[in-house]
Amino acid sequence: MKTIHAIYEQGVFRPTTAVELPEACEVEFEPRVLGKSDDSAHLERVYEILSRRYASGQHDLAARHNEHQP
Repeated sequence: MKTIHAIYEQGVFRPTTAVELPEACEVEFEPRVLGKSDDSAHLERVYEILSRRYASGQHDLAARHNEHQP
């Protein structure tokens, strides 16, 4: 069975597309909230910091990549 996307409104899950199931059949599922969670705001901040360029004085940081590897 394929994944069915739905919107929860007024206590009812409403599929966003047509569903091929027999009428009045019983189903079981575990809802997973899509979209931004509280963690995504923190991740956006982390990625913003990581995207900044810093003047380290070294032109090729990859040249020292293996220096601290076991």
